[in-house]
Amino acid sequence: MSRYQYLYTCIKNDILSGALTAGERLPSKRALAEHLGISVLTVEYAYRLLEEEGYVTARQRSGFFVHGLAAAAPVVPVCPPSAPLPAPAQSDSAAADIDFQFSALAKIMRRVITQYDRRLMTKPPRCGCLELRQALSDYLLRYRGMHAPAERIIVGSGSEYLYGIIVQLLGRDRIYGLEDPSYEKIRAVYEANGAVCRMLAMDAGGIATGALNATDAQVLHVTPFHSYPTGITASAAKRFEYLTWAGRRGGLIVEDDFDSEFAVGVRPVETIYSMDRSGSVIYLNTFSKSLAPSMRLGYMILPEELMALYEQKLGFYACTVPVFDQIVLARFIAEGYFERHLNRVRRALRQAQKQEDT
Repeated sequence: MSRYQYLYTCIKNDILSGALTAGERLPSKRALAEHLGISVLTVEYAYRLLEEEGYVTARQRSGFFVHGLAAAAPVVPVCPPSAPLPAPAQSDSAAADIDFQFSALAKIMRRVITQYDRRLMTKPPRCGCLELRQALSDYLLRYRGMHAPAERIIVGSGSEYLYGIIVQLLGRDRIYGLEDPSYEKIRAVYEANGAVCRMLAMDAGGIATGALNATDAQVLHVTPFHSYPTGITASAAKRFEYLTWAGRRGGLIVEDDFDSEFAVGVRPVETIYSMDRSGSVIYLNTFSKSLAPSMRLGYMILPEELMALYEQKLGFYACTVPVFDQIVLARFIAEGYFERHLNRVRRALRQAQKQEDT
């Protein structure tokens, strides 16, 4: 962990524990740097990350102040419903305009064919090849700070397939709350599997507090980073509000994290899954945005109790992704190519954003 990440984590934990209270002013960047014997730039990175995730608020010429979180209060103030929504986000892959290193992928493909030979023709394990699940587990811990044991990762052929698995796992008798507006195929797949959906109005911060408190939904499907089509990213306060909702209702949250690798800040936005301490979050992601739409491969992470239920109810399902595709992607991740690709795209996005600002 780098110094700014360590400082960010310490301050965040102080906010969550109540040691730093809402409205309290943080030390100036220079004062804290001198006190800790570190550079002002390190403090600036940590403060910027705290601000990006909604833990603190910057006030011009006044400094940084702790923001109130849902963990410390039953209801979190959000922007009024009349607040204008951001402009629609682009639905195409964020990596589409960045040159992809096909030579590296081709080299891995040739090596996998040579090394695995006839083993590539075998049926994959039910939840996916262990090599890919372990590579995903290591990547999520290294790049996202997420503790996701390989044995709780399920590999499938894209998000739409996994939506259907979620309904079959949790049950058609539950009511599913979705963002309004949201990616239209989420509702289409849920309803095609017999589920009842409630559309919950969005404001500028995520699902509006009033809509969240009033719904009779038992499962909440959210895209907290760059929700499509509004482009809304939920702050830490809103993400804690979702967790508070789940705790009160005994509900579950499906975190659809399809675009989060391309956060243009100093590091990817913290997931609801990472914030959860009660085992109430199903995390879902795919490679359609981060690599290419043709990459029909996704994965979900189940809480421990739900993993046991999955084995009981749906353990008969065969994995829908070929062994060859899984091993190639596992090597692509484990050998660092995937993270280098993400960093190149994020640098390009940051540069584009700077050009727009100027």
